[in-house]
Amino acid sequence: MHLLQPDLHSRRAFLKRAGQLAISGTALPLALNLAAMGEAAAFNAPAGDYKALVCVFLYGGNDYANTVVPYDNASYDLYSSIRNGAAGRGAGGIALGQSDMAATLLLPTVAPADAMGLATRQFALNPGMAAMAGLFNAGHAAVQLNVGPLVKPLTRAQYNSSDHVAYPRPPQLFSHNDQQSIWQSSSPEGSTVGWGGNMADLALSLNQAATFSCMAVTGNAVFLSGDQALQYQVSTGGAIKINSAVAGASVYGSTAVSAAMNSLLKQPRSHILESEYNKVSTRALSAEGLVSSALAATPPTTVFAADSLAKQLAMVARLIKGRSTLGARRQVFLVSQGGFDLHDNLIRDHGPLLSKVSEAMAAFYAATAELGVANQVTAFTASDFGRTLASNGDGSDHGWGSHHFVVGGAVNGQKFYGTAPPVSVADVKDSSGIYLPQNQWHVGQGRLLPSTSVDQYAATLAQWFGVSASEMAGVLPKIGNFGAAGYPVDLGFMA
Repeated sequence: MHLLQPDLHSRRAFLKRAGQLAISGTALPLALNLAAMGEAAAFNAPAGDYKALVCVFLYGGNDYANTVVPYDNASYDLYSSIRNGAAGRGAGGIALGQSDMAATLLLPTVAPADAMGLATRQFALNPGMAAMAGLFNAGHAAVQLNVGPLVKPLTRAQYNSSDHVAYPRPPQLFSHNDQQSIWQSSSPEGSTVGWGGNMADLALSLNQAATFSCMAVTGNAVFLSGDQALQYQVSTGGAIKINSAVAGASVYGSTAVSAAMNSLLKQPRSHILESEYNKVSTRALSAEGLVSSALAATPPTTVFAADSLAKQLAMVARLIKGRSTLGARRQVFLVSQGGFDLHDNLIRDHGPLLSKVSEAMAAFYAATAELGVANQVTAFTASDFGRTLASNGDGSDHGWGSHHFVVGGAVNGQKFYGTAPPVSVADVKDSSGIYLPQNQWHVGQGRLLPSTSVDQYAATLAQWFGVSASEMAGVLPKIGNFGAAGYPVDLGFMA
Protein backbone atom coordinates (compact mmCIF):
# COMPACT_ATOMS: atom_id res chain seq x y z
CA MET A 1 0.00 0.00 0.00
CA HIS A 2 1.28 3.48 -0.86
CA LEU A 3 0.64 6.25 1.65
CA LEU A 4 0.69 9.70 0.05
CA GLN A 5 0.92 11.42 3.45
CA PRO A 6 2.70 9.08 5.87
CA ASP A 7 2.49 11.64 8.70
CA LEU A 8 -1.30 11.31 8.62
CA HIS A 9 -1.10 7.56 9.18
CA SER A 10 0.97 7.46 12.35
CA ARG A 11 -0.15 5.51 15.40
CA ARG A 12 -1.18 8.77 17.11
CA ALA A 13 -3.14 9.91 14.04
CA PHE A 14 -4.84 6.52 13.80
CA LEU A 15 -5.97 6.70 17.41
CA LYS A 16 -7.28 10.25 17.07
CA ARG A 17 -9.19 9.49 13.89
CA ALA A 18 -10.60 6.32 15.36
CA GLY A 19 -12.26 8.45 18.00
CA GLN A 20 -13.42 11.09 15.52
CA LEU A 21 -14.87 8.69 12.99
CA ALA A 22 -16.74 6.28 15.25
CA ILE A 23 -20.07 8.02 14.98
CA SER A 24 -22.90 5.55 15.06
CA GLY A 25 -24.33 2.37 16.54
CA THR A 26 -22.15 0.13 18.62
CA ALA A 27 -19.04 1.84 17.23
CA LEU A 28 -19.92 5.10 18.94
CA PRO A 29 -18.65 4.30 22.44
CA LEU A 30 -15.25 3.65 20.84
CA ALA A 31 -15.11 7.39 20.17
CA LEU A 32 -13.86 7.83 23.69
CA ASN A 33 -11.56 10.51 24.85
CA LEU A 34 -8.33 8.89 23.72
CA ALA A 35 -6.66 11.98 25.10
CA ALA A 36 -6.79 10.37 28.53
CA MET A 37 -3.36 8.97 27.64
CA GLY A 38 -1.80 12.39 28.06
CA GLU A 39 -3.72 15.01 30.00
CA ALA A 40 -2.81 18.68 30.07
CA ALA A 41 -2.75 20.96 33.09
CA ALA A 42 -4.13 24.48 33.12
CA PHE A 43 -6.69 25.85 35.56
CA ASN A 44 -5.95 26.42 39.19
CA ALA A 45 -9.42 25.99 40.65
CA PRO A 46 -10.42 25.71 44.31
CA ALA A 47 -11.48 22.30 45.56
CA GLY A 48 -15.03 21.45 44.58
CA ASP A 49 -15.19 24.18 41.95
CA TYR A 50 -17.30 23.23 38.92
CA LYS A 51 -18.15 25.01 35.68
CA ALA A 52 -19.89 23.93 32.50
CA LEU A 53 -20.56 25.55 29.15
CA VAL A 54 -23.49 24.33 27.05
CA CYS A 55 -23.58 25.26 23.36
CA VAL A 56 -27.08 25.22 21.86
CA PHE A 57 -26.46 25.13 18.10
CA LEU A 58 -29.32 26.16 15.80
CA TYR A 59 -28.55 24.40 12.53
CA GLY A 60 -29.66 25.98 9.26
CA GLY A 61 -29.06 29.66 9.99
CA ASN A 62 -31.49 31.38 12.36
CA ASP A 63 -33.46 34.39 11.09
CA TYR A 64 -32.26 37.18 13.40
CA ALA A 65 -34.91 39.75 12.49
CA ASN A 66 -37.82 37.59 13.64
CA THR A 67 -35.97 36.43 16.76
CA VAL A 68 -34.92 39.72 18.37
CA VAL A 69 -37.39 42.05 16.69
CA PRO A 70 -37.28 45.88 16.42
CA TYR A 71 -40.20 47.11 18.53
CA ASP A 72 -40.03 50.89 18.94
CA ASN A 73 -42.29 52.57 16.39
CA ALA A 74 -39.56 54.07 14.21
CA SER A 75 -37.57 50.84 13.96
CA TYR A 76 -40.63 48.60 13.71
CA ASP A 77 -42.05 50.62 10.82
CA LEU A 78 -38.81 50.15 8.87
CA TYR A 79 -38.78 46.43 9.67
CA SER A 80 -42.43 46.06 8.66
CA SER A 81 -42.01 47.88 5.36
CA ILE A 82 -39.02 45.73 4.40
CA ARG A 83 -40.78 42.49 5.37
CA ASN A 84 -44.13 43.46 3.82
CA GLY A 85 -46.08 43.86 7.04
CA ALA A 86 -49.72 44.86 7.14
CA ALA A 87 -51.14 48.31 7.75
CA GLY A 88 -51.57 49.36 11.35
CA ARG A 89 -48.39 47.54 12.36
CA GLY A 90 -50.06 44.20 11.92
CA ALA A 91 -48.59 40.88 10.81
CA GLY A 92 -48.12 40.38 7.10
CA GLY A 93 -45.62 39.01 4.60
CA ILE A 94 -42.81 37.73 6.81
CA ALA A 95 -43.25 40.49 9.40
CA LEU A 96 -44.58 39.79 12.87
CA GLY A 97 -47.32 42.03 14.25
CA GLN A 98 -46.11 44.59 16.77
CA SER A 99 -48.96 44.00 19.21
CA ASP A 100 -48.33 40.24 19.07
CA MET A 101 -45.00 40.86 20.80
CA ALA A 102 -46.23 42.96 23.71
CA ALA A 103 -45.76 40.00 26.07
CA THR A 104 -42.17 39.41 24.95
CA LEU A 105 -40.92 43.02 25.15
CA LEU A 106 -37.38 43.11 26.52
CA LEU A 107 -36.47 45.61 29.22
CA PRO A 108 -34.59 47.93 29.45
CA THR A 109 -35.75 49.81 26.39
CA VAL A 110 -32.50 51.69 25.82
CA ALA A 111 -30.15 49.63 23.67
CA PRO A 112 -26.36 50.10 23.53
CA ALA A 113 -24.41 51.96 20.83
CA ASP A 114 -26.79 52.22 17.90
CA ALA A 115 -25.84 52.02 14.22
CA MET A 116 -28.86 54.14 13.24
CA GLY A 117 -28.02 57.00 15.58
CA LEU A 118 -31.21 56.54 17.62
CA ALA A 119 -31.07 57.27 21.33
CA THR A 120 -33.73 54.74 22.19
CA ARG A 121 -34.37 51.34 20.69
CA GLN A 122 -36.79 48.73 21.87
CA PHE A 123 -36.62 45.03 21.10
CA ALA A 124 -39.07 42.21 21.64
CA LEU A 125 -38.65 38.50 21.10
CA ASN A 126 -40.62 36.32 18.75
CA PRO A 127 -44.06 35.69 20.33
CA GLY A 128 -43.07 32.03 20.80
CA MET A 129 -40.21 33.02 23.12
CA ALA A 130 -42.10 34.11 26.22
CA ALA A 131 -39.95 31.89 28.43
CA MET A 132 -36.71 33.42 27.13
CA ALA A 133 -38.15 36.93 27.53
CA GLY A 134 -38.93 35.99 31.13
CA LEU A 135 -35.33 34.90 31.70
CA PHE A 136 -34.01 38.14 30.18
CA ASN A 137 -36.31 40.40 32.15
CA ALA A 138 -35.46 38.52 35.35
CA GLY A 139 -31.74 39.14 34.77
CA HIS A 140 -30.82 35.54 33.91
CA ALA A 141 -30.18 36.07 30.18
CA ALA A 142 -28.46 38.57 27.92
CA VAL A 143 -28.58 39.28 24.19
CA GLN A 144 -25.39 39.66 22.16
CA LEU A 145 -26.31 41.75 19.13
CA ASN A 146 -24.91 41.23 15.64
CA VAL A 147 -22.22 38.63 16.22
CA GLY A 148 -20.68 36.53 13.46
CA PRO A 149 -17.39 35.26 12.00
CA LEU A 150 -14.69 37.84 11.31
CA VAL A 151 -11.00 37.41 10.57
CA LYS A 152 -10.43 40.90 11.97
CA PRO A 153 -12.55 44.05 12.32
CA LEU A 154 -14.14 44.96 9.00
CA THR A 155 -16.09 47.98 7.79
CA ARG A 156 -18.51 48.05 4.86
CA ALA A 157 -15.99 49.91 2.70
CA GLN A 158 -13.27 47.39 3.59
CA TYR A 159 -15.65 44.52 2.82
CA ASN A 160 -16.22 46.02 -0.64
CA SER A 161 -12.48 46.49 -1.22
CA SER A 162 -10.73 44.24 -3.72
CA ASP A 163 -7.73 44.02 -1.35
CA HIS A 164 -8.63 40.82 0.46
CA VAL A 165 -5.13 40.56 1.93
CA ALA A 166 -5.44 43.79 3.90
CA TYR A 167 -9.15 43.26 4.51
CA PRO A 168 -9.76 39.50 4.68
CA ARG A 169 -13.27 38.09 4.74
CA PRO A 170 -14.15 34.84 6.48
CA PRO A 171 -13.86 32.05 3.90
CA GLN A 172 -16.93 30.60 2.19
CA LEU A 173 -19.40 33.15 3.49
CA PHE A 174 -23.07 32.07 3.33
CA SER A 175 -22.18 28.35 3.03
CA HIS A 176 -23.91 26.19 5.64
CA ASN A 177 -21.17 23.62 6.28
CA ASP A 178 -18.32 26.10 6.24
CA GLN A 179 -20.01 28.67 8.46
CA GLN A 180 -21.04 25.98 10.94
CA SER A 181 -17.40 24.93 11.11
CA ILE A 182 -16.13 28.51 11.38
CA TRP A 183 -18.52 29.19 14.25
CA GLN A 184 -17.33 26.05 16.03
CA SER A 185 -13.64 26.06 15.14
CA SER A 186 -12.61 29.37 13.47
CA SER A 187 -11.86 27.37 10.29
CA PRO A 188 -13.97 26.19 7.34
CA GLU A 189 -15.25 22.67 6.74
CA GLY A 190 -12.54 20.06 7.29
CA SER A 191 -11.27 21.54 10.55
CA THR A 192 -10.50 18.92 13.20
CA VAL A 193 -10.22 21.13 16.30
CA GLY A 194 -12.91 23.35 17.84
CA TRP A 195 -12.75 26.01 20.52
CA GLY A 196 -14.88 23.98 22.91
CA GLY A 197 -12.36 21.15 22.65
CA ASN A 198 -9.46 23.59 23.01
CA MET A 199 -10.90 24.84 26.29
CA ALA A 200 -11.33 21.28 27.50
CA ASP A 201 -7.69 20.53 26.63
CA LEU A 202 -6.65 23.08 29.24
CA ALA A 203 -8.97 21.65 31.87
CA LEU A 204 -8.27 17.93 31.51
CA SER A 205 -6.16 17.74 34.65
CA LEU A 206 -9.09 18.94 36.76
CA ASN A 207 -11.21 15.97 35.73
CA GLN A 208 -10.59 12.52 37.17
CA ALA A 209 -11.66 11.02 33.83
CA ALA A 210 -10.75 13.13 30.80
CA THR A 211 -13.33 11.15 28.84
CA PHE A 212 -16.15 13.26 30.25
CA SER A 213 -14.66 16.71 29.59
CA CYS A 214 -16.52 17.09 26.27
CA MET A 215 -19.96 15.52 25.99
CA ALA A 216 -22.37 15.64 23.05
CA VAL A 217 -26.04 14.79 23.27
CA THR A 218 -26.37 15.42 19.54
CA GLY A 219 -24.46 14.43 16.40
CA ASN A 220 -20.72 14.53 15.88
CA ALA A 221 -19.36 18.10 15.57
CA VAL A 222 -15.94 19.73 15.49
CA PHE A 223 -16.80 22.09 18.38
CA LEU A 224 -15.93 19.47 21.03
CA SER A 225 -12.69 18.20 19.46
CA GLY A 226 -9.42 19.40 20.94
CA ASP A 227 -5.82 18.45 20.37
CA GLN A 228 -6.26 15.96 23.20
CA ALA A 229 -9.90 16.17 24.26
CA LEU A 230 -12.39 14.38 22.05
CA GLN A 231 -16.11 14.20 22.50
CA TYR A 232 -17.93 11.43 24.29
CA GLN A 233 -21.43 10.96 22.93
CA VAL A 234 -24.52 9.98 24.83
CA SER A 235 -28.11 9.76 23.62
CA THR A 236 -31.16 11.33 25.24
CA GLY A 237 -31.69 7.90 26.79
CA GLY A 238 -28.24 7.66 28.35
CA ALA A 239 -24.90 6.01 27.64
CA ILE A 240 -24.55 4.20 24.32
CA LYS A 241 -23.51 0.63 24.90
CA ILE A 242 -21.35 -1.82 22.99
CA ASN A 243 -24.39 -4.07 22.84
CA SER A 244 -22.57 -7.23 21.89
CA ALA A 245 -20.29 -6.97 24.93
CA VAL A 246 -22.76 -6.01 27.66
CA ALA A 247 -22.65 -8.60 30.41
CA GLY A 248 -25.75 -10.77 30.34
CA ALA A 249 -27.00 -9.40 27.00
CA SER A 250 -28.59 -11.82 24.58
CA VAL A 251 -26.73 -11.87 21.26
CA TYR A 252 -28.09 -14.18 18.59
CA GLY A 253 -30.23 -15.65 21.36
CA SER A 254 -27.31 -16.49 23.63
CA THR A 255 -25.68 -14.75 26.60
CA ALA A 256 -22.54 -16.79 25.90
CA VAL A 257 -21.81 -14.62 22.85
CA SER A 258 -21.78 -11.40 24.87
CA ALA A 259 -19.60 -13.05 27.51
CA ALA A 260 -17.15 -14.17 24.84
CA MET A 261 -17.09 -10.72 23.22
CA ASN A 262 -16.49 -9.09 26.58
CA SER A 263 -13.61 -11.44 27.22
CA LEU A 264 -12.09 -10.95 23.76
CA LEU A 265 -12.24 -7.17 24.05
CA LYS A 266 -10.31 -7.22 27.31
CA GLN A 267 -7.58 -9.67 26.34
CA PRO A 268 -4.04 -8.30 25.85
CA ARG A 269 -2.85 -8.37 22.22
CA SER A 270 0.61 -8.40 20.70
CA HIS A 271 -0.39 -6.57 17.52
CA ILE A 272 -0.22 -2.84 18.18
CA LEU A 273 -3.51 -1.95 16.48
CA GLU A 274 -5.37 -4.86 18.06
CA SER A 275 -3.94 -3.88 21.42
CA GLU A 276 -5.08 -0.25 21.09
CA TYR A 277 -8.51 -1.35 19.86
CA ASN A 278 -8.95 -3.49 22.95
CA LYS A 279 -7.72 -0.73 25.25
CA VAL A 280 -10.25 1.68 23.77
CA SER A 281 -12.99 -0.94 24.01
CA THR A 282 -12.16 -1.57 27.66
CA ARG A 283 -12.37 2.16 28.39
CA ALA A 284 -15.67 2.28 26.49
CA LEU A 285 -17.15 -0.40 28.71
CA SER A 286 -15.84 1.32 31.82
CA ALA A 287 -17.13 4.74 30.68
CA GLU A 288 -20.56 3.35 29.89
CA GLY A 289 -20.72 1.95 33.40
CA LEU A 290 -19.75 5.29 34.95
CA VAL A 291 -22.28 7.23 32.90
CA SER A 292 -25.01 4.76 33.76
CA SER A 293 -24.11 5.09 37.44
CA ALA A 294 -24.16 8.89 37.21
CA LEU A 295 -27.60 8.79 35.62
CA ALA A 296 -28.96 6.35 38.20
CA ALA A 297 -29.52 9.20 40.65
CA THR A 298 -32.99 10.72 40.78
CA PRO A 299 -33.17 13.29 37.95
CA PRO A 300 -34.06 16.94 38.64
CA THR A 301 -37.77 17.45 39.15
CA THR A 302 -37.88 20.28 36.61
CA VAL A 303 -40.32 19.36 33.85
CA PHE A 304 -38.91 19.37 30.32
CA ALA A 305 -41.00 19.12 27.16
CA ALA A 306 -40.92 16.00 24.97
CA ASP A 307 -39.21 17.47 21.91
CA SER A 308 -35.63 16.60 20.94
CA LEU A 309 -33.87 19.73 22.21
CA ALA A 310 -35.68 19.57 25.55
CA LYS A 311 -34.67 15.92 25.94
CA GLN A 312 -31.06 16.77 25.10
CA LEU A 313 -30.91 19.53 27.72
CA ALA A 314 -32.66 17.32 30.26
CA MET A 315 -29.87 14.77 29.74
CA VAL A 316 -27.23 17.48 30.20
CA ALA A 317 -28.90 18.45 33.49
CA ARG A 318 -28.79 14.80 34.62
CA LEU A 319 -25.12 14.49 33.66
CA ILE A 320 -24.33 17.68 35.60
CA LYS A 321 -26.13 16.27 38.61
CA GLY A 322 -23.94 13.15 38.31
CA ARG A 323 -20.71 15.12 37.91
CA SER A 324 -19.18 13.72 41.11
CA THR A 325 -19.61 10.16 39.86
CA LEU A 326 -18.00 11.21 36.57
CA GLY A 327 -15.20 13.00 38.41
CA ALA A 328 -15.84 16.15 36.37
CA ARG A 329 -15.05 19.73 37.38
CA ARG A 330 -14.94 21.39 33.95
CA GLN A 331 -17.24 20.26 31.15
CA VAL A 332 -18.30 21.46 27.71
CA PHE A 333 -21.57 20.18 26.24
CA LEU A 334 -23.17 20.39 22.81
CA VAL A 335 -26.88 20.10 22.00
CA SER A 336 -28.69 21.20 18.86
CA GLN A 337 -31.93 22.03 17.10
CA GLY A 338 -32.24 21.83 13.30
CA GLY A 339 -34.72 23.22 10.80
CA PHE A 340 -33.71 26.90 10.62
CA ASP A 341 -32.92 27.06 6.88
CA LEU A 342 -36.22 28.78 6.19
CA HIS A 343 -36.14 30.06 2.62
CA ASP A 344 -39.86 29.27 2.70
CA ASN A 345 -42.59 29.05 5.32
CA LEU A 346 -40.76 31.36 7.71
CA ILE A 347 -43.86 32.54 9.53
CA ARG A 348 -45.33 29.04 9.73
CA ASP A 349 -42.22 27.23 10.98
CA HIS A 350 -39.92 29.73 12.69
CA GLY A 351 -42.03 30.56 15.73
CA PRO A 352 -42.58 26.91 16.74
CA LEU A 353 -38.83 26.23 16.42
CA LEU A 354 -37.96 29.24 18.59
CA SER A 355 -40.61 28.20 21.10
CA LYS A 356 -38.80 24.88 21.54
CA VAL A 357 -35.48 26.68 22.04
CA SER A 358 -37.02 29.13 24.50
CA GLU A 359 -38.88 26.54 26.57
CA ALA A 360 -35.95 24.09 26.64
CA MET A 361 -33.39 26.71 27.70
CA ALA A 362 -35.72 28.07 30.38
CA ALA A 363 -36.34 24.57 31.74
CA PHE A 364 -32.60 23.92 31.70
CA TYR A 365 -31.92 27.11 33.67
CA ALA A 366 -34.59 26.07 36.18
CA ALA A 367 -32.93 22.65 36.50
CA THR A 368 -29.52 24.19 37.21
CA ALA A 369 -31.12 26.43 39.84
CA GLU A 370 -32.76 23.35 41.40
CA LEU A 371 -29.36 21.63 41.48
CA GLY A 372 -27.73 24.69 43.04
CA VAL A 373 -25.35 25.25 40.11
CA ALA A 374 -27.06 28.07 38.18
CA ASN A 375 -24.02 30.31 38.73
CA GLN A 376 -21.70 27.55 37.51
CA VAL A 377 -23.45 26.62 34.26
CA THR A 378 -23.79 28.89 31.23
CA ALA A 379 -25.76 28.03 28.10
CA PHE A 380 -25.41 30.00 24.88
CA THR A 381 -26.79 29.86 21.36
CA ALA A 382 -24.93 29.70 18.07
CA SER A 383 -25.97 29.19 14.44
CA ASP A 384 -24.52 28.95 10.93
CA PHE A 385 -25.36 32.60 10.22
CA GLY A 386 -28.18 35.10 10.37
CA ARG A 387 -30.42 35.69 7.37
CA THR A 388 -31.39 38.53 5.08
CA LEU A 389 -33.68 41.23 6.43
CA ALA A 390 -35.16 41.39 2.93
CA SER A 391 -37.94 38.95 2.14
CA ASN A 392 -37.64 36.47 -0.71
CA GLY A 393 -41.41 36.12 -0.73
CA ASP A 394 -42.07 33.51 1.92
CA GLY A 395 -38.81 33.40 3.80
CA SER A 396 -35.30 34.85 4.04
CA ASP A 397 -31.98 33.86 2.52
CA HIS A 398 -28.51 33.15 3.90
CA GLY A 399 -26.93 36.02 5.80
CA TRP A 400 -23.99 36.70 8.12
CA GLY A 401 -24.30 38.39 11.50
CA SER A 402 -27.04 37.42 13.96
CA HIS A 403 -28.25 37.88 17.55
CA HIS A 404 -27.62 35.29 20.24
CA PHE A 405 -28.64 34.48 23.81
CA VAL A 406 -26.49 33.74 26.86
CA VAL A 407 -28.30 32.19 29.83
CA GLY A 408 -27.14 31.44 33.37
CA GLY A 409 -26.75 32.69 36.90
CA ALA A 410 -23.31 34.15 36.15
CA VAL A 411 -24.61 36.16 33.19
CA ASN A 412 -24.81 39.95 33.52
CA GLY A 413 -28.38 39.73 32.39
CA GLN A 414 -31.22 42.00 31.33
CA LYS A 415 -28.79 43.77 29.01
CA PHE A 416 -27.93 44.02 25.33
CA TYR A 417 -24.29 43.78 24.28
CA GLY A 418 -22.73 44.98 21.05
CA THR A 419 -24.17 47.41 18.53
CA ALA A 420 -27.86 47.58 17.70
CA PRO A 421 -27.82 47.04 13.92
CA PRO A 422 -29.55 49.14 11.28
CA VAL A 423 -32.99 48.25 9.99
CA SER A 424 -32.14 48.82 6.37
CA VAL A 425 -31.60 47.13 3.04
CA ALA A 426 -30.65 50.30 1.16
CA ASP A 427 -27.17 51.22 -0.01
CA VAL A 428 -27.02 54.98 0.51
CA LYS A 429 -23.84 57.05 0.58
CA ASP A 430 -23.24 60.70 1.36
CA SER A 431 -21.84 63.19 -1.12
CA SER A 432 -18.30 62.00 -0.34
CA GLY A 433 -19.12 58.39 -1.18
CA ILE A 434 -19.17 57.28 2.46
CA TYR A 435 -21.90 54.88 3.56
CA LEU A 436 -24.46 56.49 5.82
CA PRO A 437 -24.59 55.02 9.35
CA GLN A 438 -27.73 53.00 8.66
CA ASN A 439 -25.94 51.27 5.79
CA GLN A 440 -22.59 50.64 7.47
CA TRP A 441 -23.47 47.37 9.16
CA HIS A 442 -25.00 45.38 6.34
CA VAL A 443 -23.63 44.12 3.03
CA GLY A 444 -26.81 44.09 0.96
CA GLN A 445 -30.36 42.82 1.47
CA GLY A 446 -29.99 43.42 5.19
CA ARG A 447 -27.27 40.78 5.64
CA LEU A 448 -25.62 42.03 8.82
CA LEU A 449 -21.90 42.76 8.71
CA PRO A 450 -20.94 41.58 12.23
CA SER A 451 -19.98 44.33 14.64
CA THR A 452 -18.83 41.62 17.09
CA SER A 453 -16.79 38.55 16.15
CA VAL A 454 -17.41 34.95 17.16
CA ASP A 455 -13.89 35.06 18.64
CA GLN A 456 -14.89 37.85 21.04
CA TYR A 457 -18.08 35.98 21.97
CA ALA A 458 -16.11 32.78 22.57
CA ALA A 459 -13.31 34.55 24.46
CA THR A 460 -15.80 36.06 26.91
CA LEU A 461 -17.18 32.59 27.64
CA ALA A 462 -13.69 31.07 27.79
CA GLN A 463 -12.47 33.68 30.27
CA TRP A 464 -15.36 32.83 32.60
CA PHE A 465 -14.61 29.12 32.14
CA GLY A 466 -11.06 29.71 33.39
CA VAL A 467 -8.90 30.34 30.32
CA SER A 468 -6.22 32.92 31.08
CA ALA A 469 -5.23 35.78 28.79
CA SER A 470 -1.94 34.03 27.99
CA GLU A 471 -3.80 30.85 26.97
CA MET A 472 -6.50 32.53 24.91
CA ALA A 473 -4.63 32.46 21.59
CA GLY A 474 -4.28 28.69 21.94
CA VAL A 475 -8.06 28.41 22.19
CA LEU A 476 -8.91 31.09 19.61
CA PRO A 477 -6.02 31.65 17.19
CA LYS A 478 -7.51 34.85 15.70
CA ILE A 479 -8.29 36.57 19.00
CA GLY A 480 -5.11 38.65 18.67
CA ASN A 481 -6.77 40.52 15.80
CA PHE A 482 -9.27 41.97 18.27
CA GLY A 483 -8.98 44.09 21.39
CA ALA A 484 -8.84 47.54 19.82
CA ALA A 485 -11.49 50.18 20.46
CA GLY A 486 -14.93 48.86 19.64
CA TYR A 487 -13.81 45.22 19.57
CA PRO A 488 -13.03 44.23 23.18
CA VAL A 489 -11.87 40.73 23.98
CA ASP A 490 -14.21 40.67 26.99
CA LEU A 491 -17.70 41.69 25.89
CA GLY A 492 -18.86 42.00 29.49
CA PHE A 493 -21.85 39.68 29.51
CA MET A 494 -20.27 37.29 32.06
CA ALA A 495 -19.82 38.19 35.72
